Amino acid sequence: MRSYTTAQLIGDRSHQCDATAVFTTPTGASAYVLLDGIGSDNSVRDWTRTAARRLARTAAMRGDAEAGLRATYDHYATDPDRRSPYAAIPSATAAAIVVVTVPGKAPTVAWAGDSRAYVLTDGAVTRHSNDHNLRRVYPPCDTHDGGNRNRITSYLGASGSDDDVRGIYGHPAIESGTLPDGPLRLLLASDGAYEPHEDAEHDLADLLTGSTRDVARRFVHTAVETARAVEDPYADNATVLVADLT
Repeated sequence: MRSYTTAQLIGDRSHQCDATAVFTTPTGASAYVLLDGIGSDNSVRDWTRTAARRLARTAAMRGDAEAGLRATYDHYATDPDRRSPYAAIPSATAAAIVVVTVPGKAPTVAWAGDSRAYVLTDGAVTRHSNDHNLRRVYPPCDTHDGGNRNRITSYLGASGSDDDVRGIYGHPAIESGTLPDGPLRLLLASDGAYEPHEDAEHDLADLLTGSTRDVARRFVHTAVETARAVEDPYADNATVLVADLT
């Protein structure tokens, strides 16, 4: 039985450059992937869709989110053209979830970029990723508003190693963690989907209540409507993947 739903809206961009993918192996390992493309044209859109499918398959086959993301990251990072300062090759931020059904193994999460993973358990929402952007590098304080959250510090399609990225921004190119055991609702969201809710201080627990289909559609529609209602309106691509994991 299908236990996940995806939804997306183009917002005010010229192209929908977010992508989702799900892959399940014969042994039952599943990967849930969301990519948020950088840029807005046909090449970015097509690359992001292909990369999402590659990442989902690789992560599921390896049975671990970090192993799958690192393998996919390295696949693109070793492309000689990506090391050329004159290359204009599409890239994407990525949040990946892999669910492994092997007894005793908790679900794993890995990310490179500012796409986010949230979990709803017992009516409470917790975030299980940490943004790779300048807002994280330079947090808001009493004297300034913090770094630009739209400036990404790591992403799928980059060529920098963990040490390279850590030396510049203080975090590795890829980070990972584990999710709670037991039944939970998973939300993967692009920044265009979660930022309007965060800025408006919406209760994510309320937004994640209902069927996965209703939740996914409501989440992106409300995000776009909220983004267009502010003083300087602009709605980004908004994409989510909602899954009930047991």
